[in-house]
Amino acid sequence: MSERREIADLVTALGEALETDGTSLAIAESCTGGLICNAIVSDPEVSGALERGFIVYSLDSKCEMLDLDRVEVEACEGVSREVALGMATAALQRSHAELALSVTGFAGPQQADEDVGLVHIAIARRGAEPLHEVHHFGDCGREAVCQLAAIAGLKMLISVAKNR
Repeated sequence: MSERREIADLVTALGEALETDGTSLAIAESCTGGLICNAIVSDPEVSGALERGFIVYSLDSKCEMLDLDRVEVEACEGVSREVALGMATAALQRSHAELALSVTGFAGPQQADEDVGLVHIAIARRGAEPLHEVHHFGDCGREAVCQLAAIAGLKMLISVAKNR
């Protein structure tokens, strides 16, 4: 199955998981650049669940839009467990959503000090501790890393939505 088809299928599954309680979502995307939000709004059965999205690709945008600590963001070039958790928590705080997903990583091509394919994903939930996952997709190509990150993020959202 192609990654695009898998993303669409996962969005459908996400809609089914959210359907029972009307949970709304906020999404903060860096390396995926809006891929997850686009996939959600492309499905008319699920689009209503998206409360808002933040595309925070640059270090400045992470700091300005989500009020992340500049020293911390710059130290890891915007990709770390702490940054992902901060992005998800800030997206939740700056929205009316019940769940917030964040994705940040290095999609490539490789820079001298980047671990291409490294992606951190986090989910913040109202009244609960945030969750974090780290993935190492490898240097499989920029588009593939973005798609694999979107797939991992959607799977994480579905799991949380089913277990609320």
